[in-house]
Amino acid sequence: MINPGWIDLQVNGHNGVDYSEEGLTADKFIKSAEELIATGTEIFLPTIITGPIGKLCRHAALIMDAVEKHGLQKHIPGIHFEGPFISPAPGAVGAHDPDCVCVPNEENMTRLLESAQGKIKIITIGADVENAAFAVDFLKKHHVAVSVGHHMATYDDVRNAADAGARLLTHLGNGCPNQIGRHHNPIFSGLAEERLTAMIISDGHHLPGELVKIIIRTKGVDKTIITSDASSLTGFPPGEYSTLGNRAVLYPNGKLFNPDKQCLVGSASTISDCMKFLASLDFLSMDELTRVGRLNALELLNSLEA
Repeated sequence: MINPGWIDLQVNGHNGVDYSEEGLTADKFIKSAEELIATGTEIFLPTIITGPIGKLCRHAALIMDAVEKHGLQKHIPGIHFEGPFISPAPGAVGAHDPDCVCVPNEENMTRLLESAQGKIKIITIGADVENAAFAVDFLKKHHVAVSVGHHMATYDDVRNAADAGARLLTHLGNGCPNQIGRHHNPIFSGLAEERLTAMIISDGHHLPGELVKIIIRTKGVDKTIITSDASSLTGFPPGEYSTLGNRAVLYPNGKLFNPDKQCLVGSASTISDCMKFLASLDFLSMDELTRVGRLNALELLNSLEA
């Protein structure tokens, strides 16, 4: 399969390095980033998940300082904070630590914005959290794309977030309980809000192929972005590990799962792997694959330049 230069807006780690781990160093990050780029990921956003605000700020500053020092700005234009402004509800919180979830306010959002040289590109928040509309409007004014997810949002919640300026849906179809209402649920709410672009994980485990088709056909190729949600266990053999603060079992088929929480723990796939699975579904042309795997993400990033 031809690789036009895939762009991944959600990378939690790679090959043994977790971008949210306490022991993250600049050397570890750079090594993992260079190895990820070599797999065919041309541009990516290191993604830092829910944790104490101080820790998130330290990691963002460390990463962006390392990027500048090693001249990797072309490949790593900024940071994606996935949380901490998400729902703490079981299922919706997923593999995130519910004890570190918090309500967005001007003080904690400003701390995040100042932590990475103004290079925060995406922040994922729950559309149903307290102050959600205020947070979306505040972040939009600072050239940050808000993505909604990890929530139990109603259609009104999602619509209100879009009204305030939200632009994306974080891994639509995931970040919610295994059992949800058959008609009123955050998946259908996201599908129904036509202003929001759906980011989806096409690793073959986060979503079944038929749901991938439904989402892309509903949203259209211009409103879909493929992400990997890659974890530090990409490239690892099957076994039991600890990642993102979770006990995780990596199965021979590549599924990365926490049997205690009954949820996925990111993926063990790169975006190149995700694009190969998507291509195997045999319903998109190469131009359409390039649109969902590169061009839509590139246009989003370009739109965020102040």
